[in-house]
Amino acid sequence: MTASTALPSSFPRVWMITGASRGIGARIAEAALAQGDAVVATARDAASIERRLGPSDALLPVALDVTDEAQARHAVGAALERFGRIDVLVNNAGYGLLGAVEESTADEVLRLFDTNVFGLLHVTRAVLPAMRARRAGHVINISSLGGVRSSAGFGVYCAAKFAVEGLTEALHAELAPLGIHATAVQPGYFRTEFLDGASLAVAPRVLDDYAASAGAVREAARRINLNQPGDPVRLAQAVMKLVASPTPPLRLPLGTDTLQTIADTHAFVAQETAQWRAVAASTDFPVQEREEAQALSAG
Repeated sequence: MTASTALPSSFPRVWMITGASRGIGARIAEAALAQGDAVVATARDAASIERRLGPSDALLPVALDVTDEAQARHAVGAALERFGRIDVLVNNAGYGLLGAVEESTADEVLRLFDTNVFGLLHVTRAVLPAMRARRAGHVINISSLGGVRSSAGFGVYCAAKFAVEGLTEALHAELAPLGIHATAVQPGYFRTEFLDGASLAVAPRVLDDYAASAGAVREAARRINLNQPGDPVRLAQAVMKLVASPTPPLRLPLGTDTLQTIADTHAFVAQETAQWRAVAASTDFPVQEREEAQALSAG
């Protein structure tokens, strides 16, 4: 049964959620199932999804390594064959990398971008043809507080989230005329397994010169783990409200820490821009030269 011949789904919405066996992905899947939606939940180990979420006719566990583009296309095909459509894509699969930029090896950086950025692209490209055909859908990319502002110790991870932000902003502009929404969700520190070894890689190389910056963040991560202020259950409910909105935002910050980071970042940018405005403006051609050039081109 293909997407075009699949029976119409009786579920209000069909979700596809990557990285759904634990953390934020599992919480969103649980919330979607609880409100009567269908969920295509993916993880590298499909069995781990059913262990976490339990068996359900509304649940389709699919094994997916997002770094494999062929697997992404296969997973989307399985979703369309089972439910006939995908209304909401949640690109959640990813992990963190803790270490100074110089401490991070080329292989570590490539692996992280392969999952957090290129994996997101693989799945999104696989899902969009079906959404475009229906002129409906919502792509939700899980960004981060680190997609708002980078920090010592998480530079590579934040760089990947900056990429997710840029991709989402472009998708928002490209998909809106087609009736499809795109949103970057920006969680702060939520009490999930993110800072555990399963979701956070730590650069093995430690340079003493970074002890006061990246090194301090390593120590802070140990203290914060499982003491984060954000409630992942409430996060999942916020995502349900996001999807139910007829006018969803381009960005949805979640957590008071993200809200504070946005305010601090805007204030810093405004202050620094004001300080350097004269230098910034001095790089244009003088107005008279521009007018003369325009006159010559018009003539």
